[in-house]
Amino acid sequence: MSRTPRALAAVALGVAATLAVSAAPAGAAARFTPGAPGAGDPYFPDMGNGGYDVAHYDIGLKYDPGTKGIQAVTKIKARATQNLSRFNLDFLGPLDISSVKVDGREASYKRTGAQELEITPPRGLRKHRHFTVAVAYSGVPEPINDATLGTSGWVPTDDGAVMVNQPFGAATVFPVNDHPTDKATYTFTLSAPKDLTTLSNGDLRGRWTRHGWTTTRWVMRHPMASELSMLAIGRYDLLSGRTGGGVPNLTATDRAQAVKPDDAEKFHRQTAEIQDFQASMYGRYPFTSTGGIVVKGGFGYALETQGRPVYDLGRRPGAIPSGALIAHELGHMWFGDSVTPERWADIWMNEGFATYSEWLYAEEFEGTPVQESFDAVYATPADDGLWQGVVSDPGRDHIFDGLVYDRGAMAVHILRKEIGEKAFHRLIKAWPAAYRYGNASTEDFVRFAERLSRKNLDAWAKAWIYSEGKPAL
Repeated sequence: MSRTPRALAAVALGVAATLAVSAAPAGAAARFTPGAPGAGDPYFPDMGNGGYDVAHYDIGLKYDPGTKGIQAVTKIKARATQNLSRFNLDFLGPLDISSVKVDGREASYKRTGAQELEITPPRGLRKHRHFTVAVAYSGVPEPINDATLGTSGWVPTDDGAVMVNQPFGAATVFPVNDHPTDKATYTFTLSAPKDLTTLSNGDLRGRWTRHGWTTTRWVMRHPMASELSMLAIGRYDLLSGRTGGGVPNLTATDRAQAVKPDDAEKFHRQTAEIQDFQASMYGRYPFTSTGGIVVKGGFGYALETQGRPVYDLGRRPGAIPSGALIAHELGHMWFGDSVTPERWADIWMNEGFATYSEWLYAEEFEGTPVQESFDAVYATPADDGLWQGVVSDPGRDHIFDGLVYDRGAMAVHILRKEIGEKAFHRLIKAWPAAYRYGNASTEDFVRFAERLSRKNLDAWAKAWIYSEGKPAL
């Protein structure tokens, strides 16, 4: 993500302990217990849920510009990781639920706590069993406006809406296990009046118009964290093609942003060029299509939504993203999207490498050496707020602060100098390949870099990612 300003939610901890017993086969006394109503992340303990693992979300959503509301059905395929008497989904806001079914049978449910949809199936779900959930609902979604983390979730626009979910906005639009460790594949089937465009992550797999309504189907077939899912509804101009490496490239510009055709072409071209450049450094592009969407949403930042970043430049009419911003968001495709942190505290591995991607872009396309970019940031006085806090544990209200972005990038550069050019260039390909489509922690990264470089990196890690203050060079 790139936010302006950088510092743009905390929810209370809850742990389920109530036991429930369901009928068991003769000769076996099976104990069924509720899944936890949170994934236990120290920063956002109510985000996510326990007791199951989601494999796929199938979200069918119809947008009505007259009411600004939606009618939707979200279908979930999941596997129980314990004997479940009941389980929770995250679901926020005023949307009205009309039906909840588990394996096709009506299930009881209630809204509890800060964001919980508590579902009790007709019978307990045995560990390892695959099951389905279908939730039908409607209403006008509301965005989350957090004092420190900014706006996320469903954001209304003049002619539609945009969904941007970092860190916890997905639950404003669909019921979800909303934590980065439970990645899943996605299908979005989006309907709107035929004069509007509907966009989402992944590949366009169908488009049809009936009775004045146009529907598009988008498929993200690689695992995706819920905070990286996206949709956009409105009046957009589209450009499609392929990168030099052959990856399908779809870019869109919001007509409300009034982007000139030549600038839209430039945005499309730069997206392809920068992605090919990054693939030469970071290894094979991890998804099946790329692109970007310029919106006028009023939330004021860009976000690395998987495969197709979103750029809100509405405060500058006619603007398109700079090359550096494109490089930042596309760098996330390897660092943050394909390889996603296990905990929100590890977000420097996203933003540090994405900021370093800006420095690499500046060197390749603008002639500014990476060392010069490093020096410019390192010159920040030692008493500046930049040096406050710990990179690997910035605190939940500081996950989008400069220490995560700039100090994260500086840590990457010092690591490069520590292990040498050859090992560093091996590292930035081997790391995203080894953890592709999965999750990893700061500790995983340090151990991986040590094994690859055959160097003890304790001093580097202590000075640059585990300690507060300005390290000496």
